[in-house]
Amino acid sequence: MPQIKRSTILNAPVDAVWGVLRDFNGHDRWHPAVLESAIERARSADEVGCVRRFKLQDGMQLRERLLTLSDLEQSFSYCLLDTPIPLFNYVAHVRLAPVTDGDRTFWEWESRFDTPAGQELELGAMVGEQIYSAGFEAIRAHMGLEV
Repeated sequence: MPQIKRSTILNAPVDAVWGVLRDFNGHDRWHPAVLESAIERARSADEVGCVRRFKLQDGMQLRERLLTLSDLEQSFSYCLLDTPIPLFNYVAHVRLAPVTDGDRTFWEWESRFDTPAGQELELGAMVGEQIYSAGFEAIRAHMGLEV
């Protein structure tokens, strides 16, 4: 079972970053891999249990369920429900924390999942680089932040 963990420091206050990431249905506005996204059954994007269905730039469609959302801890977790990518039992956590030196944000994104035998390294690298690291850079661009 791969465990992927990536983290970064953003040159922005934690409340500003949380204002973008908190929207469980907002990743189509900042993540380069996501073409469009919608919350199913007209539920709110901050309602634990809501499901987002989204289409990637390459046409693949995925569904994810919001498992937890904490404004106090500025964190959320979600799981994959449907995906053509062989990631099984995928659960991810996003957590922000203030970096008081310079009013910056620490962002940690991690997940655990199962894969078919022999694909652990390939799929782990894909999640870490194409989703998490690409997401960090995309947020910087979206918010107009310097590295």
